[in-house]
Amino acid sequence: MNNADLIVQTLQNAGVTHGFGIPSGNVLPMIDAMRRAGMEFVLTAHEGSASFAADVMGRLTGKPGFCIATLGPGATNLSTGVGSAYLDRSPMIAITCNLNTPQLGRRIQMWIDHHALFRPITKATLSARHDNVAEVMREAISIALAEPQGPVHIDLPEDVSLAEAKGIAPVKVKAATELPIADAAAIAKGSAIISEAKRPLAVIGSSAMRMLDPQKLRAFLEKHHIPFATTTMAKGLVDDKHPLAIGCIERGRRQVQRSFIRSCDLIIGLGYDTIEVEYEAWSSDVPVLSLDIEPPDVAASVNLKGTVAGNLDDILERMANIDTINNSWDDTEIAAHRKYFQESLRPESKSFTPWQAIDVVRDVTPKDGILSFDVGAHTHQIASQWSAHAPREFLVTNGWSSMGFGLPGAIAAKIANPTKPVVCLLGDGCFQMTAGELATLRRMKLAVPVVVLDDRWLSLIQIKQHKRQYEQYGSNVEPEPYRDPPSHYFNVPAIGVRNPDELRKALEAAFKANGPTVIEAVVDGSHYFETVFD
Repeated sequence: MNNADLIVQTLQNAGVTHGFGIPSGNVLPMIDAMRRAGMEFVLTAHEGSASFAADVMGRLTGKPGFCIATLGPGATNLSTGVGSAYLDRSPMIAITCNLNTPQLGRRIQMWIDHHALFRPITKATLSARHDNVAEVMREAISIALAEPQGPVHIDLPEDVSLAEAKGIAPVKVKAATELPIADAAAIAKGSAIISEAKRPLAVIGSSAMRMLDPQKLRAFLEKHHIPFATTTMAKGLVDDKHPLAIGCIERGRRQVQRSFIRSCDLIIGLGYDTIEVEYEAWSSDVPVLSLDIEPPDVAASVNLKGTVAGNLDDILERMANIDTINNSWDDTEIAAHRKYFQESLRPESKSFTPWQAIDVVRDVTPKDGILSFDVGAHTHQIASQWSAHAPREFLVTNGWSSMGFGLPGAIAAKIANPTKPVVCLLGDGCFQMTAGELATLRRMKLAVPVVVLDDRWLSLIQIKQHKRQYEQYGSNVEPEPYRDPPSHYFNVPAIGVRNPDELRKALEAAFKANGPTVIEAVVDGSHYFETVFD
């Protein structure tokens, strides 16, 4: 066994089944070790896509996602998705395969300091050497799984990969640290704060997505009859159709949600990670009680009334067991707000709009289907409009918010859940950025419909230019008159649609296909000016 074999065996023992990346000479020893061990190597079109896919594998499986790249430009490309995993809190092992050890640090082709590159965007960056690979792998997996979860980078010289292994692959690696149990006094104080509130509102955030038993959160909300909103990345943890749900905050029609929040007398942040959006952006002067894995990062302007930090499953179980709290919420008021919020996202129009297209995709996609989508104006619309019914069926990057996430995310989602329907929804700018990954979908024989909202603009930039009174310059994706798409991209069939009925028929057929399909929906994005930031 060489060190590459040891690394792969350690990853397999940790539950890793796939690795994503692009080969180079330095990477070949690792790929060959994967071949020998039966771990699938997924060749992507770009290293950034490899790391985005590894991010999603980490989210969906709870095991470290795995991506690999060569030195220099391979490493810099990989870093985008690694940064996504860092701010979106996804466990990941990212390996850069480097020059032979004697060449490190020399002024030589492609060499850069990988540790300097990855240090700001990982939980740790480690050096694999001839005599420490077993220890480095144990440490890397342990750190990646510890809360808040995230990526660990390992730099692996080629001669180290090929050297005879010293040590054995650990059979099971635990998280470096366990979440502490919240202090009883903090639980008592938090319970008292909630019991004193007449109109408490819970806002569920991304940390709650990693609860071992999300039913404890639902039980807490239902027992005390507390309405709840979610952040973008927490959608589906409790069904969006729950009678206590009011919808997503800080996306489409955010002012509607902010107005409702200002009518409350307590905000309960449930696993609310401020990396998605800081409290001070939307909480106004409403008191905040934080129930999370760690104390919140808040500005002095936030009215932080209390903090309960520790294992969130334990916190919610203990707080659900206290006497039922009475408040003045009326179910009809909650339902009326939810209805008004959803209607405000769908302004009247005589043209085919993004909101209409999103509704069609939601309606055709089975209830348990997984959506992976990208970043732009459509993100705001989807986050507020789409109904998510279960955890980990609504995939986006909100901590990092990088374009290019949607297609790689869909690839990983379908690999991790081969029997579930998966759909990718993205804008035309994001599609141009990652269209090469259609070849990955085809090669992997993944039946994923890819719906492109073709509005001809980088619409989010267009809106920002308008609000700041800049000229509309540099954000027009396609200035030429619209033409139907070619018959295929990389041998993936492509279809153009121009109304909801055509989209519905094309999507129904795409879900029945044996491989991927591109559906270009020509939409009028003018309503974004009304719905995205208002």
